[in-house]
Amino acid sequence: MPKYVFSATYSPGSWARMMRIADDRVQAGKELMESVGGSLEAAYWMVNGRSGFSIADLPDSHAATAVAAVLTHTGAFQNVEVNEILTQEEIAGVLELADSISQVFRVPGQAAMHLGDLPLRGTAASARCS
Repeated sequence: MPKYVFSATYSPGSWARMMRIADDRVQAGKELMESVGGSLEAAYWMVNGRSGFSIADLPDSHAATAVAAVLTHTGAFQNVEVNEILTQEEIAGVLELADSISQVFRVPGQAAMHLGDLPLRGTAASARCS
């Protein structure tokens, strides 16, 4: 199952409510991840007290995006971000795939790179040649 890292900043209102009643936010995160068929691996707080990070196993990017949407639309969080993370084995596979397809992609203006010394319009080099 793909693994995702979520980061978010609690809103001022959320901090005010948690200061009055400090409920278990890890349990709330577990329940949210389980509701889309996933699981919460870990939850961490940054020392500055403004941000939290969670690592979760989720079925796919649709589930991850749905979780991020819920966190955002409730107003409990600001700056919600979600990113899929890869293990060493997974990134090795990605790099192998990238190497196998690297000759397929042409960079923008690749044909111009083969023109040798001909000045290109709109460049500093062509302005000096004129």
